[in-house]
This record gives sequence, C-alpha cells and structure tokens, in this order.
Amino acid sequence: MVATMKELLKMQFVNKDQFEQVIKYYSLDDPLKLADLAAGMSSAPRQDLQDVLMCEDATERLRKVLLILKKDLESTRLQSQFRTQIEDKFAKENKKFILMQQLRYIKRELNLERDDKQSIIAAFKECIKGFGDKIPEEAAKVMDQELSKLGTLEPQSAEFNVCRTYLEWLTALPWGKFSEDNTDIEKAEKILNEDHYSLEDVKERILEHMAVSFLKGSVHGKIMCLVGPPGVGKTSIGKSIARALDRQFFRFSVGGLHDVSEIRGHRRTYVGAMPGKIIQALKIKQVSNPVILVDEVDKLGRDFRGDPSSALLEVLDPEQNSAFRDLYLDVPIDLSKVLFICTANVTDTIPGPLLDRMEVIRLAGYVYEEKLAIANQYLIPQTIATNGVPEDLLELQPEALAELIRDYAREAGVRELRKLLEKITRKVALSLVRVEQEARERSTISTENLRKFVGQPPHSSERLFQEAPSGVAMGLAWTALGGQTLFVEARGRVPASSESMADATLSLDATASADGTSDVPSSSSKSSPRPRNAGPRMKVTGKLGKVMGESSEIALTYARIFLRELEPKNEFLDHAHIHLNMPEGATPKDGPSAGVTMTSALLSMALDRPVKRDMAMTGEVTLTGKVLRVGGIKEKTLAARRENVDKLVLPMSNQADYLELKPYLRAGLTAHFVDHYDDVYRLAFEDTGAPMPSGSRGSDVVTVVTPLEEGQLPIFMTGASGESATTGAQVQ
Repeated sequence: MVATMKELLKMQFVNKDQFEQVIKYYSLDDPLKLADLAAGMSSAPRQDLQDVLMCEDATERLRKVLLILKKDLESTRLQSQFRTQIEDKFAKENKKFILMQQLRYIKRELNLERDDKQSIIAAFKECIKGFGDKIPEEAAKVMDQELSKLGTLEPQSAEFNVCRTYLEWLTALPWGKFSEDNTDIEKAEKILNEDHYSLEDVKERILEHMAVSFLKGSVHGKIMCLVGPPGVGKTSIGKSIARALDRQFFRFSVGGLHDVSEIRGHRRTYVGAMPGKIIQALKIKQVSNPVILVDEVDKLGRDFRGDPSSALLEVLDPEQNSAFRDLYLDVPIDLSKVLFICTANVTDTIPGPLLDRMEVIRLAGYVYEEKLAIANQYLIPQTIATNGVPEDLLELQPEALAELIRDYAREAGVRELRKLLEKITRKVALSLVRVEQEARERSTISTENLRKFVGQPPHSSERLFQEAPSGVAMGLAWTALGGQTLFVEARGRVPASSESMADATLSLDATASADGTSDVPSSSSKSSPRPRNAGPRMKVTGKLGKVMGESSEIALTYARIFLRELEPKNEFLDHAHIHLNMPEGATPKDGPSAGVTMTSALLSMALDRPVKRDMAMTGEVTLTGKVLRVGGIKEKTLAARRENVDKLVLPMSNQADYLELKPYLRAGLTAHFVDHYDDVYRLAFEDTGAPMPSGSRGSDVVTVVTPLEEGQLPIFMTGASGESATTGAQVQ
C-alpha cells in the first residue's frame, strides 16, 4: 500500500497537495492509521469508504484500502493521458495559427496578398463594374446594399457566407447578355429537316418565329406546347429548335414535381436556400435568351406542399415574365427573350389558366410511309453505330423492315421501332463476337428469320373482323397513345314470356350490381315481372367511362325511335335484352365520339344486316339524330390508315380539320361528312338489303376523295407542300 501511495504521488491528481502535507507529519508505522489516511484522501464512492470504516479485521481493511488506491491510480493515469493528448493537439493548432498569422502579415507587408474580406468585396465590385449599365436599377441597388452589409460582417460569422452566396448568384447571372439568333432561314430549315422527318407544323412555326424576329429587329420569346403521344419526338425537337436558332438549350422535367421552390426558389431565410430551375438555367447557359424545355408539363403534382402549375403561370406568361421575381434573388429578371417549349401527352390534365398561356402544337404520330423513311434515314444508322456493328456486316431487307413496322411497331411514335432495331443489332453483335474476326459473315435480316430476332409479332396484320357480322360496327377513338380503331359489339334476345323476362331481369340486375355495369332504363321493382311494353334492358361492358356510358343510353333511345320510323313492325329494340360490348375490357375508354358507332351497331343487330365493310365512323349523336363535332381527327385518320380502312364517316363540322391534313396522310381515303344520322345510316347500310329512309333530315353529304398517288409526293425534304385533292361529289 505504501508503494502504491508513492506511485500515486508521482501523478497529477486533485488531492496531491493535501496528500503530501499530511504525509510529512503523519506516522506510517501504524498500518490502521495508514489505511485511514489513504481512504480519507481518496475520491472513491461513499459506499466503499463506509465499508472500510465498518471492517474490523485489520488485514481485510488494508486489502480494501489497497483496492481503492489501485482504482485511484488507474483513474489518475487515464486523466493524465487525456490531458497530455489535448495539450499536444492544442499546441499544434496554436502553433499553426501563429505561423499562419505571421505568414499573412509577411505577405501583406510585401504586398503579396490583401485581406480576404477585402479581396472578396473587390472581386464583387469588379464583376459588377464589368456589367456596366446592363444591370436593372433595382438589382444594382440591391447589390450595393449587400456589398455594404458584407463589409460590416466578420468572415467567421454565418451571415457573412449567406450574404456572399447571394452576391455570387446575383453576379453570376448574364445581365443583358444575349446570343445572336440565326437569321438564315434556309440554314434553319435544313437543320430542322436533318434532325427530324415530317413534323411540318413545328418546323413552320419555328421558321415563322425567326421571320418575325428578323423583320422586327428584336428577339422575343414565345411559349409553345408540343402535345402528342410518346415517341413522336417532342423532347428531341427542342434541341433541334435551339440548334436552328443558334441558341443555348436547357431542359428540365416537371413530371411529378410537387415543390414550388423548384421553380420559384427558396427564401433566403432557410438553410441551404437556392434559386429555382429558371435562374439556374440562366446561370449555367450564361445567356438571357436560351431555349428552355419544360418537359412533361401535363404530369405536374399538386398537394399540400404546393401547386407548381400556379408558379409556372408567371414564368410562362409573356405579359408578366419580363419582371419575373425568384423568391431567392427577389429582384426582377427579364425572361421575355427566353423561348419556352413545353411538352405534354394530353392537355386534359394541364390547368386551364396555364394552357391559355401556351400555343399548342399537336403531333399526332406517323403513318407507315413516315416510319419507313425515319427508320432508313435515322434509326437504322444510329442503332448500328450505337451497338458497334459494322455496316457491311448487317443487312435489313426492305420486306423485313416493312413487316417490323406493320406487325410489331404499330404505336403512334417510333420509340418501339427503335427498341426492336436495337434488339436485332444486339443479337447480331453477339453472333459476331462468338466467332473469330476472320470468320465473321454478313447477317441478313429477312422475313423468314425476322421472328428469330424479335419473336412473334404482338399485332396481327389481320383485323379483329375481316367480315363484320351483324351487330358489329367499327369506330375511331383518340387516346393519349394516339388514335386507334374501336369495335362495338351488340347482341340481344327477346324472352319468350313475361315470366322468363322477369327471370332475365333479375339475372341482369344481379350481374350489374356485381360488376358495376349500367342498365338502361332501370326497373322500379325486381320482384314483379316487367310488362312487354316496359322497354329494353341493356348491359354495357368494356370498362367505359361516364361520358361513354351516357352515349350508350342516348344511342339506344335514338336507335329505338329510328327503327320505329324505318320498320314500324320491328319491335326488337323495344323488348330485347341487349348486351353492348367494346373489346379490350382492361383498357379504360371514355369520350363523346362513339355515339354514331353504338347506334349503328344496335341497328345492325335489330335489322340483322352487317355494316358496310372497311368503313369506320366517329361522331356524337343527339336524341334528335344530329351528329356533333369531335376532336382528334388527325389521330383517327392515321389509325384508319394503319388498319387499311379506306372509308370514313365524320361529322360535317370536322371537314375543315380533315382538309388541313397533308394529302399524303389521307392518301387512298374516302371521307364522308354528315350532319344527321340519316346519312350515316344510308352510308353504312346501302347495298346490304336494309330498308332505307325516305329522305335525309340533315345537310347534303360532302365526300372528299384523296387519290392514293397523293401519298407519293416528296413533300418532306424538298419543302414542297401538296394541295388538298377534294372532289365535291354530293351524295343524295
């Protein structure tokens, strides 16, 4: 114990001075007194010291005190070790700080370096001076205030860095710096034609923008919204527009965006605040008139975090964006020279006020001839180069490419076609790598081995009905993926007696309640049998929306009235149980353009006469038989051409929309424009043996015939435009 006490005295601990004074005047000959002395000077817990006092055995008492001393010794060693490490670290940092201060003082004395804060302020002043008078008055005033504020702050304070970052953003913007637009119309047209095939509407709009800027002598930005199905080139055409105008290009997507701060920036009071995407685009591109592409504007989010579409109103409004205020900068920024391009698949989900500020340009998709040209001029060379296959070792025969487009890639765009071509080139690349370089042979893709590369065709070249039976009519529909044909099937039966009719009514009601289908009209009581003059029961399936469900009710009501006028003795629609179906029940369908198709299917079923072959129709019918205007005429026309349908029945009010289409899009088509369903019926059932109405209650039918030869005009790369081939044959 004495040895432990001597070792403890060598260490630095709290009671060392008292320990030394007591030992000088204390006798170490009495072991028990020595134990009391050591325990009394220890910093051990109170319970351990109490145990020492209560211990009566001398040996055990000394042993407990020794244990307490050992613990004190170990604790003192650890404290000494920590103290040494801290002192060493502090000494090193203090030495470094002193040396840095001396180095800074020496450099300042030698005029090698100025004070950090002063150099930062001088750099900002020099940058602001370089802008000259291009900075707006309000922005210049804010910069001067921030510079004065920066001079009063200490560099170590947090506010100093906030102020410095704010000034860095203000001085990084391209105040009054514009890129010079291309004024060569022929060069711009050549660039647009090099990058994209067809799309005349977009190209013509860009050339108009250039012409106005050239004549006016000033550049103004506009807001164009490219609307069309996926894969038609909406995003990629933005790069071509920027290249044609010789402008910088910046793209950002707002699909699924919820945070308004992404567009308008954060306020400076928040940690990590920064400006929005628009200001970032100006900083990155260093010009005040770039082309900014706002992608997927129809997929903006809206929840408790904010409404980005409302934030875009100020950005995209030509009357307001000349003084756009970002929440971070809080100074007016001129965006009137920026050319904004938005892309969307549909316009239904774009808020009305935002859509009103845009100039909508619709891209309907491509027909077979266009896809063939795009594949030969763009997709095949790009795919071969991307996958590293030598051009002389791969040959895609025209027949195989035609089958690939016709049976594998029927979508409106060309994205699926590109995937199929990449799949072919990857398989060719694998076959080339598996053999020696000297033994590699040319791979030829023909119609015989096409399935080996891309599998079985997902689309059959055959239509759903080659010879449509009675009760089936072909309609035309518009979807977000482009136009498509839509068949309507109608089936019905007349119960043999009122009892069986009541049983059938109960069965149909139970089915309707189980699957949510609509019945027209509904029975007042399921328990009592329905009289024979109570009207028909109709079940509608195919996952139809509310608008199309109402169209089916209107179609049935008008078909009953029309059939009673046509054949007074035919009471089939008055008593039959009818099932109206639209195939592909997994695909939601809704829209106001299937009325005439449903009416024709019901009349075809009631008369037991098929609708004329290769005829498709679209239009909404009213209770009085009027055929109303519909949308998506271009998409529906392309869908008809893809399905090799050569006769169309369209509303009279859509005649101008159809004639605006290029002749190559309607080559080989005969379009009949009708005003009343009497004419639809006459066109659909003539030469089928069905009874015909005595006259028409609508205007004279206008028939537009476009010869097949019109589709062979080279109107894309040459820039020529064909005139519409219209014949005014009146169908009485």
